Amino acid sequence: MKTFNKKGDKGDTSLLFGHRVSKSDLRCEAYGTLDEAVSSLGVARNLVKQSKTREIIIKVQKELFTINAELAVRSEDYDKLVSRYQPVTGGMVGELEKIIDETEAEIVMPNEFIIPGSNMASAALDLSRTIVRRAERRVVTLKEKGEVKNEVILQYLNRLADLLFILARYEET
Repeated sequence: MKTFNKKGDKGDTSLLFGHRVSKSDLRCEAYGTLDEAVSSLGVARNLVKQSKTREIIIKVQKELFTINAELAVRSEDYDKLVSRYQPVTGGMVGELEKIIDETEAEIVMPNEFIIPGSNMASAALDLSRTIVRRAERRVVTLKEKGEVKNEVILQYLNRLADLLFILARYEET
């Protein structure tokens, strides 16, 4: 397969199942921002010292691909997608909550505002958290326009940002 096909040279792209949209489409903005988060998490994964953190990050990166698939499909094609792939579930959100609770129990949380950058790993995690928060805002905009079929995506992104905050503090210990 070739890396390029020139189909997007005029500013449009294909969603899953072939529908073409402008690259400035809100869907593209949302899943593009999550793609940025996946990449920044890759940087963080290579900087962290704790194997627990590394394992959590790779799991989250894979789950964000699932969310990207859900965001890269028109509402009218959503049933086609979920007939083939598992959507984001409340169980996935629950798993993030469990990891947050377990990790938070292992650290002493600061009582003041955090200035990111105490080490490279925590700084990379904090950067990833801010990218996830931006993606969350993009998904909220899509939801307000009736373009998000699975509202668990918002719960997942909200909890993920919380988890990344906790993991950054965990990496500072």
